[in-house]
Amino acid sequence: MQLHFSPSMRSLTISSSNGFSALMKIKVAARHISYRTLFHTILILAFLLPFVFILTALVTLEDCLGRRLGPRLLGRVDDSGRLVRDFYKILNEVKTGEIPPDLNLPDSFDQLVADMKNNQYDANTFAFMLRGMMEKFEREIRESKFAELMNKHFAASSIPKGIHCLSLRLTDEYSSNAHARKQLPPPELLPLLSDNSYHHFILSTDNILAASVVVTSTVQSSLNPEKIVFHVITDKKTYAGMHSWFALNPANPAIVEVKGVHQFEWLTRENIPVLEAVENQNGIRNYYHGNHVAGANLSDTNPRKFASKLQARSPKYISLLNHLRIYLPELFPNLDKVVFLDDDVVIQRDLSPLWEIDLQGKVNGAVETCRGDDEWVMSKHFRNYFNFSHPLIAKNLDPDECAWAYGMNIFDLRAWRKTNIRETYHSWLRENLKSNLTMWKLGTLPPALIAFKGHVHPIDPSWHMLGLGYQNNTNVEHVKKAAVIHYNGQSKPWLQIGFEHLRPFWTKYVNYSNDFVRNCHILES
Repeated sequence: MQLHFSPSMRSLTISSSNGFSALMKIKVAARHISYRTLFHTILILAFLLPFVFILTALVTLEDCLGRRLGPRLLGRVDDSGRLVRDFYKILNEVKTGEIPPDLNLPDSFDQLVADMKNNQYDANTFAFMLRGMMEKFEREIRESKFAELMNKHFAASSIPKGIHCLSLRLTDEYSSNAHARKQLPPPELLPLLSDNSYHHFILSTDNILAASVVVTSTVQSSLNPEKIVFHVITDKKTYAGMHSWFALNPANPAIVEVKGVHQFEWLTRENIPVLEAVENQNGIRNYYHGNHVAGANLSDTNPRKFASKLQARSPKYISLLNHLRIYLPELFPNLDKVVFLDDDVVIQRDLSPLWEIDLQGKVNGAVETCRGDDEWVMSKHFRNYFNFSHPLIAKNLDPDECAWAYGMNIFDLRAWRKTNIRETYHSWLRENLKSNLTMWKLGTLPPALIAFKGHVHPIDPSWHMLGLGYQNNTNVEHVKKAAVIHYNGQSKPWLQIGFEHLRPFWTKYVNYSNDFVRNCHILES
């Protein structure tokens, strides 16, 4: 605060230092100031100056504290906290109430704002509208998710046009080109098909392109490819095309044999009556090929469980090719030890050390899937595959027992022939058929988990990495280090729904320069 006297001493001006000027201006008489006037002036100043000081202090505090303290001292209180508490109270009240049936729910936030402005809704109506919109959007998102899973299931169950074209063109080549029909392997190499000093791989598939990747990746990753013998088993309709491919594209120096299921004398109806029933029973065919949504109560499940159920209904699970591995001792009576590979694997490391593993009298060398860093892929116990509310399952199995993986298995066929694994497998298949598939629903692994019980030797997990067909966030660095990577799941690398960042590990073994591949427009993505 400042006092200013005019040069003529005729006036006195009082001003503040923060911009408020001329708070008080006192004119003084022209000639002299009496002691009475001076006394009254000083008295007035003594009365007014404290108020001016307080006002100045409040203004300064308001400026410095960003209206945090000043408004309260001046009586201007912020009501936002009370409004939030009141609105929260209203939301709690409408949470359990019935949404009015005549309430028109807006389709967007902009429409909500416009409706509120035009109709002047009260707080309760506004809260009901918010709740109704949220529930509506949640239903639509849930329905979209289930529709997406269904579409993915159909895509995974179908045959891509390029792969279908490849099979047809190679089949036609078999009938018109003598080179495509040449004997595999040549007659002079036939004795090697039962020579146990070689490393025998068995592959059962009707996918020619996938078979080529498995064979090529195995041979290229091997330190001794000349010691490899591949036994490729396919169905009757694919046999000609499969034979043509390996006749025209030999995997030298490895040996490749191609056989159709119709060429195995042992595979008769008498030897596999249960599988005959599995393939031909109408109820089972409808379960795997029918409408997967009809009759399903989607409100009682979540997308993750629904996806698992869809995967369990893949038509491949009733294919004879998928069950053939249970008959290996009979199909290859002269072999002692073999490695069985699924058609959705890629070999990245030499597998010859597998033959050196001591299985300690067990039949099946496999990677266990109940422990590991990946909680989704490596957390499988018997409870994940079996219905333990069924009395037979509850009586004979332990829900906490560790599961193991198909896809890359080392089988000791000599030890296998001393067991009753095949009979146990058939017995449990019959029981599941009698119970209308209520004991388990996921293909060939559950009965194998039972049949091989006590006959499995765990091998190091680095031999077999799973989940590349349904785990989008698979660790790429772990993929690079694995000996065998397995695209188990729906997102196969040859499908458009395959994961882009995982597909190159598979496509690197596809011969895109091959005329049949190019003519069928199977292009590198």
